[in-house]
Amino acid sequence: MPKKVVYEASIEHLQILDEDGKLDAKLAKDTITDEQVVYLYEQMSICRQFDEIAFKLQRSGRMGTYPQNKGQEANAVGAGLALQKGKDWLVPCYRENAALFMHGLPMHYILLHWMGDERGNQIPEGCLMTPISIPIGTQMLHATGIAWAAKLRAEDRVVATFFGDGATSEGDFHGAMNFATVMQAPVIFYCQNNQWAISVPREIQMNSATVAQKALAYDMPTIQIDGNDIFATFKATRDAAKRAREGGGPSFIEAVTYRLGDHTTADDARRYRDQAEVDAWLSKDPLIRTRKYMEGKGLWSDKRQTDLEERAKRIVEEVARTALEIEDPTPADFFDHMYAELPADLARQRETMRTSSLGLSPDQPGLKTQPQRA
Repeated sequence: MPKKVVYEASIEHLQILDEDGKLDAKLAKDTITDEQVVYLYEQMSICRQFDEIAFKLQRSGRMGTYPQNKGQEANAVGAGLALQKGKDWLVPCYRENAALFMHGLPMHYILLHWMGDERGNQIPEGCLMTPISIPIGTQMLHATGIAWAAKLRAEDRVVATFFGDGATSEGDFHGAMNFATVMQAPVIFYCQNNQWAISVPREIQMNSATVAQKALAYDMPTIQIDGNDIFATFKATRDAAKRAREGGGPSFIEAVTYRLGDHTTADDARRYRDQAEVDAWLSKDPLIRTRKYMEGKGLWSDKRQTDLEERAKRIVEEVARTALEIEDPTPADFFDHMYAELPADLARQRETMRTSSLGLSPDQPGLKTQPQRA
């Protein structure tokens, strides 16, 4: 039998707004309005100020380790705008703060989380999102399960899960991708390829030329986009959500971006990254290019910039005060948000603050004094 080609594929790269603030008007048609551009720029700016205050809280010993979102904000705001608040689910990693805020999460919850206060993980009723995920890759399985449940219930919902390039080297990623395509679950896999898996560059921790091509193995629609372009992040997410709502199943988005800060405040990226690389990406900063675009259209001015910076400082200072001045938690809080209905044995533990099923009987096997060996 002669040889034949059984599979061929190509992957598109989408950029609509370049680093100089120049817009491809044809690709931008029917995407983001001028008013929405201003709104997204404001959200990115507030998130950037949030990062600065969080950094200071950590350095002054008032908060634990914190991962800055700096440089990657366009992904969160573009995707956040494309998804429907109160209908679609967000299943984040830990660099999507702006999207969570846009979908209703009180900003101080993120600070509480990094302060080690579990109340930061108690998502308010009506906010369709899971707590931020620290383990690498596990949230993709959760997102796929939520999406499958929505499909079984015939709910008009889309689930978007966010993760980094390093997470695509985890087994959880492949399990989620396979299940999602087999079941045609309405889930969007949104990879923020920020070039570094902590201190390991992308080209070392994987052999793929792109991250997007990993979706081809599962016959999943896939695209690579400029992750610092609010138009591209919005359009790619909107298109994937539309496909999912129409029964087209899951999609994969590789958003090429860059982590301008350290991996977390416990990291020092100067030990493994060249400053020249960082400087090159600074010129691609999503805030800078968006401001250039707005100024070119007469949508922005130095006065508006000054006013926004002052407003962002006031907002974030109030958020920090709320987190720092919250009343102390009580031991009973441990039980209150674990189950919708607390089981009887845990209810007894909550009332007595001691275990009710183990350790109360001196005759219980394993608790008797054991004879000493000679």
